[in-house]
Amino acid sequence: MSYGDEATVRRILQETGDTWAVVGLSTNTRRAAYGVARVLQRAGKRVVPVHPRAETVLGEQGYASLAEIPFPVDVVDVFVNSHLAGEIADQAVAAGARAVWFQLDVIDEAAYERTTTAGLDMVMDKCPAIELPLL
Repeated sequence: MSYGDEATVRRILQETGDTWAVVGLSTNTRRAAYGVARVLQRAGKRVVPVHPRAETVLGEQGYASLAEIPFPVDVVDVFVNSHLAGEIADQAVAAGARAVWFQLDVIDEAAYERTTTAGLDMVMDKCPAIELPLL
């Protein structure tokens, strides 16, 4: 099943907004989250690290949770295991995000239903770093 058609992917990447909270982003340069965050920055997105250590990453102040971010976030990009991702999607809805993006192999069908029912765009099992060059 596809969780994010081409129109939704395009809308999130081009129209939804430029502030992306990247959940799971740390200073570990070997992690996929770090590489994807760099691609997002190069594409003009503001990347906000969300990680329990609240580290500053790629020049941006980090926060321990979505609830701690003191400004609006447009997209929540999720780099956590699928069994944890649904809670992050619920937090994104509560925080007023406009879209949620679950990375490759991050799948939670119930979270997809809840999030889209709440009116947010959502993509699952895709990577914005792969999708951006295809626009």
